[in-house]
Amino acid sequence: MSALAVRHVGPPRLTKGLADGGRLDWDAHRALHPHPRPLTADQLVALCEEGRLHGRGGAAFPFARKVQATADSAVRRGKRTIVVVNGTEGEPGSAKDKALLRGAPHLILDGAALAATALGSLEIIVAVTDGQAASSVRDAIAERDLGGRARVALLPERFVTGESGALVRGINGKRPIPPGRKGRASTRGVDGLPTLLSNAETYAQLAVLAGLGPAEYRRIGTPDEPGTVLLTVTGSARFPAVVETPAGAPLGHLLDLCGARAGEGVLVGGYHGAWLKGEVASRTVVSRAGLAAAGGALGAGIVMPVGRGTCPLGECARVAGYLAAESAGQCGPCRLGLPDIAGALADIAAGRGVAAACEAVRRAVGMAAGRGACAHPDGTARFVLSALEVFADDVARHASGGGCGRPVLGVLPAEAEAAELRLEVDWSRCDGHGLCADVLRGTVRMDEYNYPVIPTDPIPVRLEADARRAVAICPGLALRLVPRTPHEKAGRAS
Repeated sequence: MSALAVRHVGPPRLTKGLADGGRLDWDAHRALHPHPRPLTADQLVALCEEGRLHGRGGAAFPFARKVQATADSAVRRGKRTIVVVNGTEGEPGSAKDKALLRGAPHLILDGAALAATALGSLEIIVAVTDGQAASSVRDAIAERDLGGRARVALLPERFVTGESGALVRGINGKRPIPPGRKGRASTRGVDGLPTLLSNAETYAQLAVLAGLGPAEYRRIGTPDEPGTVLLTVTGSARFPAVVETPAGAPLGHLLDLCGARAGEGVLVGGYHGAWLKGEVASRTVVSRAGLAAAGGALGAGIVMPVGRGTCPLGECARVAGYLAAESAGQCGPCRLGLPDIAGALADIAAGRGVAAACEAVRRAVGMAAGRGACAHPDGTARFVLSALEVFADDVARHASGGGCGRPVLGVLPAEAEAAELRLEVDWSRCDGHGLCADVLRGTVRMDEYNYPVIPTDPIPVRLEADARRAVAICPGLALRLVPRTPHEKAGRAS
């Protein structure tokens, strides 16, 4: 995502000095932020407990518990530790971490260095997918002479790259997808060492907390959620922005600030978050507790009003298709369940057999939820089910009239990674064995004459391995993978 304007409600903390869109070098940063004094691991844990610091990447895990778990693992195993800053921000609608990485890299490094000193860490690794963020952090490392203790890891920009297990795999030189077996980075992370892993905003918040002290830090926000919250407000907003606001501020005020109307629905928490009805969103507050009470989630700090000019079900169907394409494709819920969910939601948006499609969505969600190798199927299920609930009136219109009459404007970003290969069939060789449909379920189907229906679109990157296997096992040698032509690539780019 390109750079957004940076705004704030009340005095800025994380975004101090970023209103003009520039980058704070070492001298400019130190003029605005004090140098945090070194702490022991016990002192760091106490500071984070008193400041009630929680992770800002989606799961909101208490940061003090992460620090303690990493320190305990290091002592128990007799190993040194690693500090990892997760700046990948794979959510298409999120830009808050990029704003900090590009504009205030030293604030993030202040927090990471504070943690690394307390834990006696070997190294600080800042993992990013954005080239500008990588350059900004590399410059910051050089400006403060951290070259021997810190480095940048540039990873592929995919939705699942930021999952903790996928991130560790990527840093370790493997494909950045969630591992089949769940584990904790605090126990065994980068290079098998105890790893303190949290997102970029969390480390920036840690630096602010250390600089202000717990009492001053807690002067704004709510008693249980002190300090500020960094949000990305996009969707149908006329003035999309990264906004820093005290926790507990009215969400309706932030929408007004960005020239957005709640309309029929507002997505909060990103594509693993949930939809809120417009009137509910307007009267809720920005905090984990406030959004949860309304049926939403703070998640990755994303706020997306859908507006009134676009078809909300069409928008959601695009996102569901994107989420299915962006999965790691290594477990049943992702490989089979997510394409089924996306296909049924597309039928609802098109007004095709809406009642049956709604039932198919709920059935597929029931099969996928809670069974994945990571939280991707659960998050997708939450997004889709909340959409059917919030846009129930629109579902009824699509069922009765074949649609709502509105176009799909692409208000919600949903561009999957460009694929380079497509399937092609030599029909003189195809005998309709159907093995390709078995391997590529949800992508290839059999028609009424028991012959495969091959998609004309490129094969998603996540399915390339399966597509190659389908080609290899075709008994008639009828199936093959061919590169997209320059004409096809140009058409897709336009």
